[in-house]
Amino acid sequence: MHQPSRIHLFQGYGVELEYMLVDRSTLQIKPITDDLLKHELGHYGSDVDKGMVTWSNELVMHVVELKSTKPESDFATLEKEFAANVKNINAILSQWNAMLLPTAAHPFMDPMTETKLWPHENNEVYTIYNKIFDCKGHGWSNLQSTHLNLPFYDDEEFARLHAAVRLVLPLLPALCASSPMLDGKLTGLMDTRLKYYKTNQSKIPCITGKVIPEAVFSRRNYLNTIYEKIKAEIAPYDPEGELNAIWVNSRGAIPRFDRGSIEIRIMDIQECPAADLAVVSFVIGLIKALVNGKIADHEAQMKWKTETLAHILDQTTEKAQEAVITQSEYLALFGMQQTTATAGEVLQHLAVKMATYDPQPERWKKPVDLILKEGTLSQRIVGAMGKDPSHETIVATFKMLATCLADNKMFSL
Repeated sequence: MHQPSRIHLFQGYGVELEYMLVDRSTLQIKPITDDLLKHELGHYGSDVDKGMVTWSNELVMHVVELKSTKPESDFATLEKEFAANVKNINAILSQWNAMLLPTAAHPFMDPMTETKLWPHENNEVYTIYNKIFDCKGHGWSNLQSTHLNLPFYDDEEFARLHAAVRLVLPLLPALCASSPMLDGKLTGLMDTRLKYYKTNQSKIPCITGKVIPEAVFSRRNYLNTIYEKIKAEIAPYDPEGELNAIWVNSRGAIPRFDRGSIEIRIMDIQECPAADLAVVSFVIGLIKALVNGKIADHEAQMKWKTETLAHILDQTTEKAQEAVITQSEYLALFGMQQTTATAGEVLQHLAVKMATYDPQPERWKKPVDLILKEGTLSQRIVGAMGKDPSHETIVATFKMLATCLADNKMFSL
């Protein structure tokens, strides 16, 4: 196998965006990703290379993933390419009266009756997963995210990056929660997708752990502690040994030592590429400031207990920016003097701080300011629909979100 040439910290990033395919009129899901890809390839296949962006299938047939074909650092161009590909896909989907829909969870899909799993190439792994976990529930078939891949070159870079990423993960729902609703009702959580993400593999708890990865800072320790444990625990369910522990690992950030990257997986997808790439730019800036020791020294970053960070993540999953963080050492880490603060206040504080030492704050400033002022996409959706929305209101609101995606514009109240 050809080993791709590795790159160093912050030299390029992989970005993946997942969107739903729905009926233009009713917003019911349309499980036709295979037809979409076949339209371009001339046969059923799982990847369509469009230059800077590639379209891919996912586990379920009503979701398509758009990803950067290779690591990129020019996000302005990448955003334009993502937006152009969205337009292209919407034009093709119009023949089935379908379109792309953003957000991390479909508001009224019934996964038990509507889920269709990918039946074509590479589906062996999906079949085993389905056997073990029954991939029909919301946690499998109704969760769309934005994945960010950050490069590292060697163990030393991995250690610095992993330490920084662990500290940032608990704040992410306060920035990008977009799943306040399932089964046609508000769930009471701002990031419902993450709740399912945490629990949908609880049959084999070591797969997800506490979502926040353990404080492990070398390849060897990671393989010995985390991957060996996953291997042992999946063995009884996978007698043929077809599942690779590396693919199965579902922590909120996953190191891929084979290609030298950490993939962050707990960001709900936003309403349009402009919002997603701004969020991703902000997150990269924050991680970079930690890695470079501009916020807290490296030794201090490595000491954080998984339980403490997981506790903060639980709160932001539920309340997003309104979550109250009472761990004063966590606030002090980011240079805040007070003993308690909301997650929104922490992000506000960090946005001000980062604007001073990010060479290109304009890459994220306007969209992130809107999120900090009007709330996460979840908060804006709830604001637009009210506390007990009718089916018509839900459809009308989500049609507005589909328009935001098609026009690459943010959703503002």
